[in-house]
Amino acid sequence: MAKTTDLINRGPRATIYDLSAPGRRCLTAPATDIPALDALLLFGDYASTDDQAPQLPAVTEVDIMRHYAHLASMNFAVDIGMYPLGSCTMKYNPRVNEDACRLPGFANLHPYQPPESAQGALRLMYELQEDLAKLSGFAATSLQPSAGAHGEYAALMTIRAAHLAASGGKNARSKVIIPDTAHGTNPATVTMAGYETVTVASNAEGLIDLDALREALDEDVAAFMLTNPNTVGIFEPRILEVLEAVHAVGAYAYCDGANLNAILGVARPGDMGFDALHINLHKTFSTPHGGGGPGAGPICVSEELSAFLPGPIVEKGECVQSGDSDEAFYTLAVPEHSIGRVRSFYGNFGVMVRAWTYIRALGAEGLRAVGQQSVLSANYLRKCLEERYQVAYDRICMHEFVLTGAPIRDTYGVRTLDIAKRLLDYGFHPPTVYFPLLVDEAMMIEPTETEPLHDLDAFVEAMLTIADEIERDPDLLHDAPYTTPVRRLDEAVAARTPDLRWTPPEGGGEESNTSADSD
Repeated sequence: MAKTTDLINRGPRATIYDLSAPGRRCLTAPATDIPALDALLLFGDYASTDDQAPQLPAVTEVDIMRHYAHLASMNFAVDIGMYPLGSCTMKYNPRVNEDACRLPGFANLHPYQPPESAQGALRLMYELQEDLAKLSGFAATSLQPSAGAHGEYAALMTIRAAHLAASGGKNARSKVIIPDTAHGTNPATVTMAGYETVTVASNAEGLIDLDALREALDEDVAAFMLTNPNTVGIFEPRILEVLEAVHAVGAYAYCDGANLNAILGVARPGDMGFDALHINLHKTFSTPHGGGGPGAGPICVSEELSAFLPGPIVEKGECVQSGDSDEAFYTLAVPEHSIGRVRSFYGNFGVMVRAWTYIRALGAEGLRAVGQQSVLSANYLRKCLEERYQVAYDRICMHEFVLTGAPIRDTYGVRTLDIAKRLLDYGFHPPTVYFPLLVDEAMMIEPTETEPLHDLDAFVEAMLTIADEIERDPDLLHDAPYTTPVRRLDEAVAARTPDLRWTPPEGGGEESNTSADSD
């Protein structure tokens, strides 16, 4: 039986199976007049030959509602508080985006519908393609990829196809260069695309070492992958020289668009000389982020690469008569030398609707303000914290900055992980920790433009209070957090041997809602 305190706290409590009791049910359905069918005839080998009913809990509707409401209360989300995960751009998702994607004309579409009955959706996809290309300075866009890493892969495969075409199918080249500040997905993507990863070190300022890059470049290099602003939150001031060196050996320059939020409406990767870019719609364009749900990582490319894009893409055709006006007719097309599909159908359409709505709601001036405010907010936090925490690269940053906890660890024995855990007690999700790898005890902070000043100040106050606690009582941080539903876990065990499945007790489980007695 659940204790009274279990019903009001946010911590772990009885599972829904523990609440199960014979005879409980959500509803009583009338007897069916449909003849029973033999499951073996319907499903063959996929049908269960076990006569035992599925081990489902027998609970009431209120049990189910409270069960899921409790699980929700144990989570943290951007709707609850600040989420300063560096390199993740955890901005607020405006609800108008959700309203738009739930419009029946969008929500009830089927991917097998003929184009004639889906002109509104195709027009939206076409306009989003054009918007993303214009905002990033490229010639063409494919909306196919489902996530950022998927976009990386699609872009490298596009580049591979271009090299093969240029060499008569003989040479896709063998290497891709990345900096040591690269996102973790970059080397994995390089390997998946069939290339060898070559890593070049950054200089003391956290920027590309141009001499080291030139030394690594040769005619076996297919591409150079770079995030700009880079992962330590600094814009590469010699980007034109960097990309000129890449192009001099016939390689393509690929921009990881993870940090596009910082330069949105201000600078365009295509104008810098990049040949390809992926865009995280769940970062820059405010679609829901994380949780295993649908994502989108469209890729934008130069005119030279446009014929190799994954398809289909949407094209705008001739105008046709519609009522009293002429309207363009939109069709699906495959680029001439396309690498083909990289996923089923046409991409995650609901995510596209949200991004299109966000762009329309803000307009050109609003999108530019996004980039400017994200940079202002990050520099505000950096200046507020620099007297108590060491900034890894002490200069004006872009949308994020990196602190190093090494001096605190060496003086007080408190690690970055301890600081991150303690922040939870003050109601803040921790920043990204221990990345990028080139910064010892790294703590990467990205506030995003959607955080109001009073929340930025509250975050600063929490960080300064923790700095006081470190000096006064370091052991306090070693046992943090104290107020969360679950305290400090053995993260290695949790990652390698997670306990994710309920197992019935020996001797039989609880009565199921699908048992004969509860039908």
